Amino acid sequence: MGGDLTTDEFDALEQIVAGPRQGRPSACVARNTKRLTGLKYIAYAKDGSLALTDKGKQTLFVKACIEGLRAIANDSQAVLKSDVATFLGKKGHIVATEAGGGFDITQKGRECLADIDSNRK
Repeated sequence: MGGDLTTDEFDALEQIVAGPRQGRPSACVARNTKRLTGLKYIAYAKDGSLALTDKGKQTLFVKACIEGLRAIANDSQAVLKSDVATFLGKKGHIVATEAGGGFDITQKGRECLADIDSNRK
């Protein structure tokens, strides 16, 4: 998923999605541009700005799904982005609660989190 990326590099990807605040990249983005470009997570657009590649977009989406799954595991009323909730629901990792407004993590979701945690070490 991009397990080779540091927290700082993930922050840089998220800042690129948000766009530059003052017309130029932040220090975090500038610090990580060379590595992220080399790994094909970002690329320069024709106007010279930085943009996420499909690989970069996919990596951020997978990260959001993992964070969403962790959030549901800790709190069934956690709020998920609609695309993340849809994806996790279609994959059978979460189900809507009967009371509504929340989600429960399935056994498959728990196994997925356990697998992710075992691979992190």
